[in-house]
Amino acid sequence: MTIETQNDIDKLKVIGKIVADTLKLMMKEAKVGMSSLELDNIGKEYLEKFNAKSAPKFTYNFPGITCISINEEIAHGIPGEKILKDGDLINIDVSAELDGYFADTGGSFVLGKSTEVQKKVMKATREALNAAIAVATAGAPLNLIGKAIEKVARKHKLKIIENLGSHGVGRALHEEPAFIAPYFDPNDRRILKEGQVITIEPFLSTVTTWVEEAKDGWTLFGEKGNIAAQYEHSMIITKNRPIILT
Repeated sequence: MTIETQNDIDKLKVIGKIVADTLKLMMKEAKVGMSSLELDNIGKEYLEKFNAKSAPKFTYNFPGITCISINEEIAHGIPGEKILKDGDLINIDVSAELDGYFADTGGSFVLGKSTEVQKKVMKATREALNAAIAVATAGAPLNLIGKAIEKVARKHKLKIIENLGSHGVGRALHEEPAFIAPYFDPNDRRILKEGQVITIEPFLSTVTTWVEEAKDGWTLFGEKGNIAAQYEHSMIITKNRPIILT
């Protein structure tokens, strides 16, 4: 999506705030002993207050309202009966639609006490997101996003999940530009345009570079013992720093 009117910006900011606040609430309310389905229901109730529809359910009939991935699960985890435990590294991805506009956000956190490695991976992934946002300006090569993420990963001696990328968003959950690589791709000649609406969502990990799909047809997971984190914002590209919607 490319912004055409002020109404586009206003509507995207509304749904962006809703998904951001949903994520913050779910992180705050997560408790040891709660099931991931109970946590998902907290997000469901909050979205329903604003008549916002879960984007993965609306778009793909995902069997949940939000994606909740725990430990070796890296993305698209299905909320269910799994009980949250102290020390779990949890990723929540919240995307939703309201009035024909979509926004997408995500974040990782540890329930209870975190290890030094968990802290390192989460801190580095946040740093990668901020570094990528800093280079995402109108007229810049799209592949600078991946270059910035790759530089941070190397600095912290971490891996990049190579088959999970950023993407266009706005009028649909996933739209052009499709698959923005989280690493530097010299063959990608695309240029960022003013008013373009995209996500940036790096996934950094200790071991895994390529996620596999579980038998449930949704959950994406890494090697046993792998520690991974993801942080995501939706944004509007401008000549300067992007307008962060989430």
